[in-house]
Amino acid sequence: MKRIYEEHGYGDGPVAKCFWDTTIARPPRGLALQGEVRAEIAIIGGGYTGLTAALHLARDAGADVAVLEANGIGWGASGRNGGFACIGGTKASDRVLTRRFGADGLAEWHRAQITSIEHVSDFLDRYSVDADAHSRGGEAVVAHRAKDFDALRVEALELERGYGVKVDVIGPDDLKGEGLAGAGFHGAIRFPLGFALNPLKYVLGLARAAQGAGARVFEGSPVTGVARGADGYRLTTPGGVLIAKKLIIGTNGYSSEDVPDWMAGRYLPAQSAVLVTRELSDEEIAAQGWSSDLMAYDTRHLLHYFRLMPNRRFLFGLRGGTSAGPAAQAAMKARARADFEAMFPEWAHVETPHHWSGFVCLSRDLTPYAGPIGDWPDAWAGFAYHGNGVALGSYTGKLLAGLATGQGDVPALLAAPPTRFPFGRFRRALLPMAYSWYGLIDR
Repeated sequence: MKRIYEEHGYGDGPVAKCFWDTTIARPPRGLALQGEVRAEIAIIGGGYTGLTAALHLARDAGADVAVLEANGIGWGASGRNGGFACIGGTKASDRVLTRRFGADGLAEWHRAQITSIEHVSDFLDRYSVDADAHSRGGEAVVAHRAKDFDALRVEALELERGYGVKVDVIGPDDLKGEGLAGAGFHGAIRFPLGFALNPLKYVLGLARAAQGAGARVFEGSPVTGVARGADGYRLTTPGGVLIAKKLIIGTNGYSSEDVPDWMAGRYLPAQSAVLVTRELSDEEIAAQGWSSDLMAYDTRHLLHYFRLMPNRRFLFGLRGGTSAGPAAQAAMKARARADFEAMFPEWAHVETPHHWSGFVCLSRDLTPYAGPIGDWPDAWAGFAYHGNGVALGSYTGKLLAGLATGQGDVPALLAAPPTRFPFGRFRRALLPMAYSWYGLIDR
């Protein structure tokens, strides 16, 4: 596999101290693919997208499905993210999206995001998966500058029109009373869609459901090559070959340039890092003034995201980082800790024993994708969720299952073919320039 970051970023180092692994015991890793195996539909990727596609194909269509996962179920972003099941998935503004897809296309996209959240909620209920879901009240956006609060007032009206919900505007003087206090916060809005969950418990629940429906899952089976043959698609792994009539790829930020070659340059992994504190006392929570269990993020382009979990631990994450080597990972951890202390100074003494990082996935057009793999027949891919893959990645898996069975439509925004980034495998060079610019305008 040809990947564009250092090998350390694709190993166990970045996830060694992930909090989620302390909350549930992973089942013993399943068997790897051995010898020649055949299936009707092959899926690459054992995360939200791949497992949701497998579940719908096996359960609803009775398809013979085989999933190939390079490591273990949920090892990538699906088992290590911040657990925000919320709207999102693009980095383009509504104005840009309207210009590209029209007013109807934007409205369709808004409906798709709502549906994606409902899709996750319905799955948890149907399969009785206890994923520590909470904050059904949605999410808060906090202004990190006074002028950003003015922009949030306007955004609240746009969100109300676009999603048909009531958005609360919370002034600076009311933040503490709402349990949303932090240093340098200048007001907020409260958007009532979405909820938080334990991402690892969720993805393991997806795997159980998919396997219970008849899908085969091969772990420790990295796909090193995909080729088209007379008998279908041939997926090569270190232990064998999977031959299938149809192919779905759901590897997102952990994709590679040659699985298949069409992926080259069409995705850009970007790093996200997370800290989790020890359990906070009632006194510590009161002293800081953040007692809300809402998902939250700030108005920076290089945003911070955070939430108080049911066990009274605080999760704090941020975007950034242009290298995935050990030294760069240590520097990103230090930056996260410094930002945490600056934003929540009353917790500067609180230990953060859990820290980890992983890849989110961007596209050049700043929109997600669910559609054909070029001109290959009966082959589809879903990726580029822009850090919002819990709901959107899951929903995309359902859309891909629909494409594989010839049922259902894909929203126009998701169906737009992704263009390639410039600089090919060296496109990471774009990130330092972008991050420097964002850092300047975030000041």
